[in-house]
Amino acid sequence: MISKKPDLKTAMLQLIAEVKQTLPLYEPSTFVCGTNTDCVGCPKKMLEMVDSELSYWESAMKRGVTPKFDELRRFGKLCQSVRRSLIRNKIIPDVVTLS
Repeated sequence: MISKKPDLKTAMLQLIAEVKQTLPLYEPSTFVCGTNTDCVGCPKKMLEMVDSELSYWESAMKRGVTPKFDELRRFGKLCQSVRRSLIRNKIIPDVVTLS
């Protein structure tokens, strides 16, 4: 049996669910800033950027907006980039994967 690919709205909802499950968006330990950290990039700002996009898409889809393929791809790439940065900063382990 051939499996059917999800439509763009379903794919975005699946990506949002996966991001919420795998990235520590709201954990206080990821929002530590200061001169005594050895961060590569700012995990706090990166997670805020992901959260902002995530909130936008949740709201937009509730209003009936369907994402375009390039918007879905861009959000996915942003999440992958932030995930790699969090791994580099040892905030999350490397075993977690995003589709």
